[in-house]
Amino acid sequence: FTSNATGNFTLNFRASSGTSLNTAMATGQSLTAVFMCTNGATAYYNSAVQVDGSAVTPIWQGGTAPSAGNASSVDVYVYTIIKTASSTFTVLASLTQYK
Repeated sequence: FTSNATGNFTLNFRASSGTSLNTAMATGQSLTAVFMCTNGATAYYNSAVQVDGSAVTPIWQGGTAPSAGNASSVDVYVYTIIKTASSTFTVLASLTQYK
């Protein structure tokens, strides 16, 4: 994501367009994904997370979800998605500002 963000965004994690993470992962497996968001003078942020189209509330590093992005920066989000049962996921998340 190299052009400036134009609004807050939702990330939906899937294995591919035709395969769900629920199908691709075994219980107890995890994967880590990184998403880089470039912000201009107006900052936007990841306001929602989904796995296979279903909302998941991430557990954020430091205990608080971001409520804004960082202007004139690249915000790097890291998500570790852990399958804990069928169609059940825990998502650990962090946000780091690069300026």
